[in-house]
Amino acid sequence: MMSQPTALENLLVLDLTRILAGPYCTMLLGDFGARVIKIEEPSRGDETREYGPPFTARGASAYYLAVNRNKQSVTLNLKSTAGIEILRALARRADILVENFRVGTMDAWGIGYADLRALNPRLIYCAITGYGQTGPDKDRPGVDTIIQAQGGIMSITGPANGEPYKVGVAIADITAGMNAAIAILAALYHRDQTGAGQFIDLSLFDSQLGWLANVASAYLVSGAEPKRYGNAHATVVPYQLMSTRDGAVMLGVATDRQFQALCKIINRDAWATDARFATNAARVVQRAELISELEKIFRARSTAEWMADLVRAKIPCGPVNDIPTALAEPQTIARAMVQTIELDGEKIKMIGPVPKFSRTPARIALAPPRLGEQTDLVLRELLQYDDAQIAQLRAAGTI
Repeated sequence: MMSQPTALENLLVLDLTRILAGPYCTMLLGDFGARVIKIEEPSRGDETREYGPPFTARGASAYYLAVNRNKQSVTLNLKSTAGIEILRALARRADILVENFRVGTMDAWGIGYADLRALNPRLIYCAITGYGQTGPDKDRPGVDTIIQAQGGIMSITGPANGEPYKVGVAIADITAGMNAAIAILAALYHRDQTGAGQFIDLSLFDSQLGWLANVASAYLVSGAEPKRYGNAHATVVPYQLMSTRDGAVMLGVATDRQFQALCKIINRDAWATDARFATNAARVVQRAELISELEKIFRARSTAEWMADLVRAKIPCGPVNDIPTALAEPQTIARAMVQTIELDGEKIKMIGPVPKFSRTPARIALAPPRLGEQTDLVLRELLQYDDAQIAQLRAAGTI
């Protein structure tokens, strides 16, 4: 039985990224079917190979495994003349190159965008940096938590009267990786129309500002500085965590119709027409009074009891799961969001691809590679190196 085609079949990606934002981007391209060649420094490779614990029984870092599936690892010393020549030869064949070195590093090595465009005008070159290729901060290193702080998200995350909090995952890195993948796909479409590749300047800082979304818009429209609301919503009420008899429910009453449905569940039908609460705008003004009453009501019943009634009434809600519970949810299983792969004879679980395509499914075709696992294969297959040439490169420390 023939396997289904993939969306990015026959595209070749050179992945010169490490840590999280870049590898997340290239993993997405690999999930969609592109051939991703991960270029790594020969002695240690991607730094995340050493991030841990936890490690698998065979010593693979859980952090590295998270974002490096569907790739082939090639070790290459880019500080050597021979290594640069190999990279240039691969770039002639590539459709996409993604790197996350500091601004100017690739240019200094002679493999920046201008250099590689001369070899391959169709190349789409994406540079992911902390602050972008321009501006007063362009030469600063970009670290997710620093970007979260500087980009404003920490100022609106955490308890209303407590200190600012960072998001629990490196969300500036992740969204930068997503934005990079989206930008690359847009550039591919443009190339299909014109035949021309292009340079993509993608920064963590810009990505962080971009996903401030409605909060940034509220400030730009009103001039009022956004505040922290803890687990509540700044402009929708009641939209927050509610403590129950045995836990908590996240309640998301986003419309007046949903509030009317809630009033029926809690036996407060009069609130649906009460001028204090009938509209969302009124509920925002009367937030303290309404929430105080709701907290008393929700504490009287269990989470399961509330969930049953709220789901039945089609009111957005959810339990506050820990990670093990979230990954064991029936919905998680039904959507194949936890998948099992084999790595060095060991069964490893990992998060599965997010998009579900009807014709070109995303898939986990390759386990995250060992350092340099496909070096010989790629040199032979793409550049026609023979055994003697490969042995010479290895002896010289080029690979």
